[in-house]
Formats: sequence, C-alpha cells, structure tokens
Amino acid sequence: MLRLLALTLNADGGTESIAITAGETKNPTKNLPRVVKNVFWRILLFYVLSVLLIGLNVPYNYPNLSTKTSSTSPFTIVFQMAGAKAAGSFINAVILTSVISAGNHALFAGTRLLYSLSVDSHAPKFFGKLNRNKVPWIAVLATSAVSGLCFGASFIGAGQLWTWLQNLVGVSNQLAWLAIGATSIRFRGALERQGKTHLLPFKNWTYPWGPWISVVLNIVIILVQGWNSLSPFTAIDFVSYYIELPVMLVMYLGWKWLKKTKIVSYEKMDLETDVYVVSEEDLKEMEQEKSVRGKLESVIRWIF
Repeated sequence: MLRLLALTLNADGGTESIAITAGETKNPTKNLPRVVKNVFWRILLFYVLSVLLIGLNVPYNYPNLSTKTSSTSPFTIVFQMAGAKAAGSFINAVILTSVISAGNHALFAGTRLLYSLSVDSHAPKFFGKLNRNKVPWIAVLATSAVSGLCFGASFIGAGQLWTWLQNLVGVSNQLAWLAIGATSIRFRGALERQGKTHLLPFKNWTYPWGPWISVVLNIVIILVQGWNSLSPFTAIDFVSYYIELPVMLVMYLGWKWLKKTKIVSYEKMDLETDVYVVSEEDLKEMEQEKSVRGKLESVIRWIF
C-alpha cells in the first residue's frame, strides 16, 4: 500500500498548475474560479466515481488482474463486462491521449516556472531570454531536454531508474501541496489582518480548516510513503523517497542566508502589486455570457 503512494501521487499531480495560467488567462477573476470548480467536479466524477464503479464490479482476485497489459486493466475489464469488444484498443487510445496531454502540460508548466524564476532572479537570467515571438526558447529547450532524459530513463536498469524518478516526482507533488497549504494560510491571514478579505473574487469554502488539513496530511504522507524502504532497508529506495527533504531545506535556508531575507509579517505583505483590475472588455464579456448563446457556451466549456 505505501509503495503505491508515490505512484498515485505522481498521477494526481498537475491540478495545482491552474494557478500558473493566471497570468495568461483572459479575465482571470471570472475564468479561474470557474476552472477551479470544474476541475473539482471532473475529478470527483471521472476519477473517484469511475474507481468506485470499478471496485464494485471487478473483484480483487480477478484472473491476471496484476499484469501490466491493457487487456487486463480494470477499466478494460469493465468495458468487456458491458459487451465492448474493442475495450483494449479504447483504453490504449485513452492512455495515449492522456500521455500527450500530460506532456503538453508539463512542457508549458516547466517552461513557465523556469521563465518566472529567471525574471525574479531566482534562476539564471538566460532562461528568461525571449525570441521575436516572445517565447522563452531557452527555457523551452531546457524543459524539453529534461523530459527527454526522463523518458530515456525508462529504458535503463529494467525500469528501476524510472521507478526512482516516480518516487522523486511523487514527493515533489506533496512538497508543492504542502507549500500551497502554508501559502494559503499566510495569504488569508494577511488579508484578514489588512482588512481586504472582502476583495477576494473567489473564496475557498474550506478555509481555515482546509489548508491546515492539507499541510498536516501532506507532512504525514511525505514521511510514511517511503516506510517500506526501511524493512528491509534499501539505501537507494530510501534516498529516492527522502532526498528532496534535505535538499529543499538547504535551498530555503541557503536563500535566506545568502540574500539576508526575513519572513514577511502579515502587516507588511504586499497585497496590491499586480492586482488584476476588471476592464471594460471583461464587463462586456460577462454581459454576453448571460445571453442564451453565452449559457450554451458555458455548458460546452464545462463538458470539454
């Protein structure tokens, strides 16, 4: 069970990247809350509900269920039970399109983050260099090179290196959500201290207990997901699960020491710079969405 945590966490990562698109989204005060709500319902319907239905229909002792071929995938079995003869081909097509989508997302997110770090002087300046089309081409090439190396790693050591990379990515996702939870707590705390909570266009209905649960659960998962590497002790697996913890700590404390920065208090947090202001064009678009055509487009957007 613990061994599967890193794999599942690796697969669940990516929803946090919605925030990365905020700077390039038209009317983010209107569209981002809608996207966040849609993602929540899609995860609930297409992930949680589908797994529940599979668990109700496919027994744990189904023949050859533990193999890695699509012909015995739980999803394939359910389709075969429903009478679909081309279930294996369908699942292969779904996996292929999912991989392409995930690769496209990873390339965008990695490039965007690397460019932003460069602009903020948290990464080498050359990563922020743009071509004539305003594309950070060096960041794109660097992200693509890392992606190619990771793909090539799946052919090294009978897939063992790929497993280690999965462990690293799984832990990275949990560290990211740990940071998101901590940031949410401090951000909302600063808004309350400065009396600006009413300015939020979208509020997390789980606050304040939601971010705290996220922080606590992520800490627990980070600490226990590599527990199987202790008995019997496997040094390489242990390192792949926990190496990022000291690395992140050294990077954080090293930056604080090198740049002589301090933790900003709630009263001194800058909550005004780069605040998005709704334009006249945004207001016109909101009015158009109230028409029949606008409502129809909203339904289509939710589905696709």
